[in-house]
Amino acid sequence: MEAVHHLRDVTLREDASKIRTGHAPRTMATLRNTALGLAAISLSVAGVWRVLHRHRGYRPGARWSGTSLP
Repeated sequence: MEAVHHLRDVTLREDASKIRTGHAPRTMATLRNTALGLAAISLSVAGVWRVLHRHRGYRPGARWSGTSLP
């Protein structure tokens, strides 16, 4: 959990935020977590595309044959 806090603080400067009243702090934390989650998904999708492009038989738009990648 400390690693997530460190990532949010260093990357999104969460500790420097001046939002302190009402529901705003929880809302901003949710938005920050969503942003980090989307970034992680984006990176993992990019990794899948790299693997597919390295695969010799890859053709964009072709259907997957059901065979596993080497």
